[in-house]
Amino acid sequence: MASTPLYAQEPAQFLRQLFDVAVARAQPLLNMPACLPTVPRGRTVVLGAGKAAGAMAHALDALWPQDAPLAGLVVTRYHHTPPRTAGLAQRIEVVEASHPVPDQAGLKASERMMALCQGLSADALVICLVSAAALPC
Repeated sequence: MASTPLYAQEPAQFLRQLFDVAVARAQPLLNMPACLPTVPRGRTVVLGAGKAAGAMAHALDALWPQDAPLAGLVVTRYHHTPPRTAGLAQRIEVVEASHPVPDQAGLKASERMMALCQGLSADALVICLVSAAALPC
């Protein structure tokens, strides 16, 4: 006799397991390694924006070789910067600003991002970390 599936026996537990797996799968530290480019001969500059930009910046900082040049700036919504891993050098700055209506902090961050791109050579790499919800068409 076949047993009753978990979703029928314990629907709340089943839904919680689905939720936990989906949240874990969305974590940048778990997903980013497969997407990282090779380290260039020149500088690597990281730019980014979005509510998950801080988490993505922390993950990239942890995953990028510690002896490879890496610098950058990402902007995220106020109160959306996750805690950094203890002992990890901060090579990518995380700045908080208003969302969805930009404020002075967001404007200053965008100006600083533009400045980070000045003078890059052909050997440089720019990595853009962008998070956003899908908008209806």
